[in-house]
Amino acid sequence: MRGVPAVYETTLVAPGGSQAAGIAWMDTRLLAARLYSGSESPGGGPYRYTAPIQPADARSLVAAFNGGFKMASAEGGYFTEGRLIDPLRTGAASLVIYRNGSVDVGAWGGKLRMTRKVVAVRQNLVLLVDGGRPTPLAESADWQAWGATCGAGSCAPSVPGIEQQWRSAVGITADHALVYVEGPALSPAQLAAVLARAGAVRGMELDINPDWPVFATYDPVHPGGLATPGNGQLLLTGAVRGPDTFFDAWWARDFVTMSVRPDGPDRRQARVRGKP
Repeated sequence: MRGVPAVYETTLVAPGGSQAAGIAWMDTRLLAARLYSGSESPGGGPYRYTAPIQPADARSLVAAFNGGFKMASAEGGYFTEGRLIDPLRTGAASLVIYRNGSVDVGAWGGKLRMTRKVVAVRQNLVLLVDGGRPTPLAESADWQAWGATCGAGSCAPSVPGIEQQWRSAVGITADHALVYVEGPALSPAQLAAVLARAGAVRGMELDINPDWPVFATYDPVHPGGLATPGNGQLLLTGAVRGPDTFFDAWWARDFVTMSVRPDGPDRRQARVRGKP
């Protein structure tokens, strides 16, 4: 193993679950976040940062993961590249990225508010985890509050949705590591439980259903090499989308990249993936 890992990955079966969820822990002392935007989510482009990831940015890319719902269903807003694409809602669960690449997750309007240091805000529903515990809504019987799901074998509108479906989430730990969770058969309560067990003190649901959750890391063979689909690896091999997702020009959804900080260690140190 080369250098100091910036991403640790593991799996965990949620309480009452039957299939493993994937967990990725990202060291934000080594990695900087960036929000990429799409023509469908949030819409309203064109954007400087949009799929496909360009070679100049692929040189420092370590990981990338999906964003949230389309804005019509997100019950929140979207700010990026100096533009308010959809109004930000007080109390909404928010992924906030700052000018220096640092990131936070929480409810908008308290500690998290608009300042000159904020470069991106992606809101999606309300908090799934708060104070290190699943929120009451996450543990309630109202699983439909966390989005419309596909059926067991089909996403056709005529097929009733199921509670335990593909879901993803992101959270922040007490020491400001970023944690991503995804799994193929998770209820909102199980998703929140896994996120909290992974150390998140605040967390939010991202996209759901089979087509959308995807987390990939990239590890070029040669120092200074470019991240490419060929050197990408999925957090969960059962995910529908692959490491090529963020390099496809047709990808029209928002996503987040985690890249080596310009003032951090060299690329060889920060791109290594570890297993706890």
